[in-house]
Amino acid sequence: MLFGALEAGGTKMVLAVGNEYGEIMEEISIPTKEPDTTIPLIIDYFKEKNISALGIGSFGPIDLNDESSTYGYITTTPKLAWANYDIVGIMKKALSIPIGFDTDVNGSALGEATWGITKGLSSSVYITVGTGVGVGVYINGSLLHGMLHPEAGHILLQRHPDDNFEGVCPYHPNCLEGLASGPAIEKRWGEKASDLVDKQEVWELEAYYLAQAMVNYILTLSPKRIVLGGGVMHQMQLFPLIRTQVKTFLNGYVKTKELDNLDEYIVPASLEDKQGIMGCIQLAKLRCQAP
Repeated sequence: MLFGALEAGGTKMVLAVGNEYGEIMEEISIPTKEPDTTIPLIIDYFKEKNISALGIGSFGPIDLNDESSTYGYITTTPKLAWANYDIVGIMKKALSIPIGFDTDVNGSALGEATWGITKGLSSSVYITVGTGVGVGVYINGSLLHGMLHPEAGHILLQRHPDDNFEGVCPYHPNCLEGLASGPAIEKRWGEKASDLVDKQEVWELEAYYLAQAMVNYILTLSPKRIVLGGGVMHQMQLFPLIRTQVKTFLNGYVKTKELDNLDEYIVPASLEDKQGIMGCIQLAKLRCQAP
């Protein structure tokens, strides 16, 4: 059985076809332009693939309440051409197949939980640190939804005493995304993260903010593992710094076997940057299996 996968990002759309084992048969990407340009290309691609269902992991915010009149919509995104856009309804009408739908970062969390480093664990958190910061939450064997979906990239943080940077988030002066995303690093230091590899002070400050956020997730969600992905997290020197800061911030308050070994608790993404598209395959598979 073949499934379609659409990882809908603000910069590019990744389209793929895979099977129930998470094996990707083919994959392409196209630029994310306005819907009238982008969506016909996506429809044309999948119409020829004989897929049984399509999984969409989308930038957001999105409406995941299947009792809502706007279920399947991209809602209040700052990408104005896509605001209040019925992506699920349009794809379902065009393809006449079941559509699985979630956030792009929840898709990555599902990919890791199904085929990656959190497989077999009942709970985990996936954090992507790149152009923005997103958090996917997998709890009790399923993705976390509530009033909306996790927007934990915007949790508010305590600033480092020596940091006067104003942040890059237009909504919050001191949220995780505003202080620790790729654009925040570039604006604070005047260079892209990839050009700052040897600047220890850059990564110590980055670790301070990421670890502070992780401690909040540990204390509220109690995940059995935390996975870090995204472009910024290709800087592998961050991981030991983050683990040290997490230990310092927790200060011995929580004692579990997982936290006794932070090297195996706070880990890099494991699926060669395919966790998102593989998660979309699983979204399609689960929708196909739904009653």
